[in-house]
Amino acid sequence: MRFESSVLSVSWIPSEAIVGMPRLPFQLGVVRYDDPPPDEVTDPEHLLSADRVRFANQLRAWVEVNDGRIVDCGYSGGGHLGISTVRLAGRTVTFAAVALPDLQRDPEERDDGVTFVQTAGGRTGMPAPRRVSRKPFVQLAAPLAWTTLTLTIERDGHAHGGVVGASPFPRHWIYDDSGNLNAKTGSIDFESWYRHVFGQHTPWGAMDSPAFVTEVETALERKLASLIMRTGKRPQIEHLRAGATLVEQGESGDSIFLLLDGVLDVEVDGERIAEIGPGAILGERSQLEGGRRTSTLRAVTPCKVAIASTDQLDPRVLGEVGSTHRREEQRPGS
Repeated sequence: MRFESSVLSVSWIPSEAIVGMPRLPFQLGVVRYDDPPPDEVTDPEHLLSADRVRFANQLRAWVEVNDGRIVDCGYSGGGHLGISTVRLAGRTVTFAAVALPDLQRDPEERDDGVTFVQTAGGRTGMPAPRRVSRKPFVQLAAPLAWTTLTLTIERDGHAHGGVVGASPFPRHWIYDDSGNLNAKTGSIDFESWYRHVFGQHTPWGAMDSPAFVTEVETALERKLASLIMRTGKRPQIEHLRAGATLVEQGESGDSIFLLLDGVLDVEVDGERIAEIGPGAILGERSQLEGGRRTSTLRAVTPCKVAIASTDQLDPRVLGEVGSTHRREEQRPGS
């Protein structure tokens, strides 16, 4: 009997992800940030051809089982790169991305299953002249972007996958075999990527970068995030260093927060109860609790947070988001 499964990553550039001088073309509209990908992706080629994401890594593999033993296995997926669109003087120019060879490790076979690991990625075809941190001190080609995915298929057909390595830029979303979004990388580091990722500092050289993976926020949070960032008054953007506190439990507050990048701890009565990643809406429960913060929010990594006033948003939607969270009641072991 043959069992087949897959795991998919799609990579995109979220709003406010570029820092320093390289963000100027985005501000001028020469190039653009990406809208978030959909919650379900079954055909990455459709997103790529529509220029909605930058690249996709589709690890697809199979195992052949006979009399309860795995007798054969192999890969059947690979990487997919898209295009970059540039708008100059009323004209549109597209640059095809440059793919690097997919890196597929030899399948790791065990009695109960097989694990596959695949790295895929490349660079935009558009040049990116810049100073870098080591010889030759100047690079013309864009830095590399990639993900390293893992997939285990057990002999009874059960399968599970994820991301174990990724470039520090852009954002990477992970989808399961059914095409459902189930994880995302938690932190973007554009400056490190722009200055350091070339040569040996890539999987095609000598090293990968670990992926800091976080859970996925709700579809309602993603809808609310779009309202915060794209309609009405532009939110204030705050940067937090690792270890800094965004709000303290018990203090008053009438703002809500959209975590754009990084990872925050949620603490109640000094106890860490949750770890929150990009896309999460935070602080909305204070509106249900008399204006008092119900938890402390502390940065695990450097974070970028959008701050919005509650009077910009429908209180019914905030109440619905707050009723689905109740992180304060979900303590470890409960």
